[in-house]
Amino acid sequence: MTTAKTPKFPPDFALPEPLKSQDEKMTASKHLSLTGGAHSLVVYLGNPHTTVVGSDLYITRAPTGELADMSGVPYPDLMVAFNVDPAAYLARNGYVISEQGKPPDFVLEVASRSTGRRDTVDKPVIYAELGIPEYWRFDETGRYHGTRLAGDRLVDGRYEPIQIDELPDGSRQGHSAVLNVDLRCADGQLHWHDPATGERIASLESERDARARAETRAASEQEARTSAEVRIQEPENQLRQLRGE
Repeated sequence: MTTAKTPKFPPDFALPEPLKSQDEKMTASKHLSLTGGAHSLVVYLGNPHTTVVGSDLYITRAPTGELADMSGVPYPDLMVAFNVDPAAYLARNGYVISEQGKPPDFVLEVASRSTGRRDTVDKPVIYAELGIPEYWRFDETGRYHGTRLAGDRLVDGRYEPIQIDELPDGSRQGHSAVLNVDLRCADGQLHWHDPATGERIASLESERDARARAETRAASEQEARTSAEVRIQEPENQLRQLRGE
């Protein structure tokens, strides 16, 4: 009788970099990197010593065979894993389930022309087989995924759709139970919202807007103070003129 063993690999083993098409890079960068969306999620979730928020690196059960052939191995645009080893993720240049002891908790794919069909047809099967509790998809136009926002939750080994609601302003929103955050598609962008307050989680974009508003408010307050000082000085100047001072 033989016993299955976890494949072993050298301590310095690292997965190769995925080869992404240009449109994959552009869409993921536009909606996750340039807006600071991934960064804002890192700050919101906290616990950086036990939480991995990564992107564009392979997820695999265990390295087997020739690493030159990574066909079919997924590398999501965004991945979150709790209670794992971030140092091992960095050292392996990817997420190795057999080493981390569990699959990631959340993955998200951003639609592109070259990946739309794979995101909706192939990856639900792949991610379900890996045991990932939630799989989300965002499509700026709805052209490649068939809808702008969609999420699936793993139930008895199969994905079931997560409810997506249309809000009064026309945006669409769904709740991620594993992250305890609301994902919202609004104005062609993906936003993250705190379900307790409904407020948008701070991002680089919102931080820039807040700074701009603060600077405008400070300038207005300074202008008001200057105007008040002028109004106070005018009677005094007039009195001095009458006195011939």
